[in-house]
Formats: sequence, C-alpha cells, structure tokens
Amino acid sequence: MNSVERPAGPGGILVNAGLGVVFALGIAFTAYMLISSWGKAYWIYTTAVAVVVSTLALLRARQKLWTAVAGLVVTAVAVVMSLVVEVPQEPSPTTALALAVLVGSSIRTLPAQAAIAIAAGGAAVTALAWVFGPTAMTTLATLLMVGCLVTGPVLRVFASGAPAESPQPSRLRR
Repeated sequence: MNSVERPAGPGGILVNAGLGVVFALGIAFTAYMLISSWGKAYWIYTTAVAVVVSTLALLRARQKLWTAVAGLVVTAVAVVMSLVVEVPQEPSPTTALALAVLVGSSIRTLPAQAAIAIAAGGAAVTALAWVFGPTAMTTLATLLMVGCLVTGPVLRVFASGAPAESPQPSRLRR
C-alpha cells in the first residue's frame, strides 16, 4: 500500500475526525428535523442509513473498493425503499455527503476500471433519486456527486504525478 491509498500521519487522522464530526452533526440535525416535521419514528430509518454509509466512508481506507460498493448498494436500496414505502426521501444530506466521499476517494485511488465503475454507480444512484422529481434533496445529492466526480479525477492526476525534486545548490569548489 502506498501513501496515495491512505493519508499518512496526523493529516489523515484529522481529515477523518473532521468528517466524523460533520457526519455526526448532519445525522443529528436531520433526525431532529424529521422528528419535528414527519413525527413518529420515520427518523430512525434515515438515521440508520446515514450511520451505515457514514461509517463506510470513515472506514474507506481499509478496503476502498468494497466500502464504496457497499455504500452504493446501501444508498440504492434506501432510495428504492423510500420510493416504495412511505419513509423520508433518500439519500439524506449526510448519506449523500458520505456517498460522495466514498465515490471521490475511490476515483482518486482505485485502478481505472474500478474507479470508472464506482463513478458510474454513484451517478446511477443519484439519477435514481431523481425519480422523486426535482427536490432539495435530489439537488443536493446531485451537487455533491458532481463535486466528487470532478474532484476525484483532479486529485488522481495530482497524486499520480511524480513529486518535483528541488534542484540541489551546486557546491563551489575552491
């Protein structure tokens, strides 16, 4: 495993800690908003989906391909369930963010064929969410997916380039 696959040192830990805080706050806020608007126990479904996909996003460094595939499957099933059963629309904002992290990270580090497959899966899950029509959730999920589909390849290009060596100062001989 090389340093492109897993952020090394305190930087990687801080990134995951920051993501964890954002995910936790997003899940809590979404649950609060669902409790106040939908009532009953509808918030449990959305919270469970967001917790699973967010956890996969935080564990992405261990098995990049399988965490991304699992995140895509969980989100796709959640979107279909929200179409069939009367539950809040998926993906929720936190689920959409976690899925974007999984897809973007996969594009950046996986071999080309796997990266393309994960990117296509992310686009397909986002397109599936549009079956609800144009809503704030689908728009946010689309913006996050477009962001990761742009950022992932850009970071891949930067990560694949060899680091430029700084020229050594020539030593003067006496």
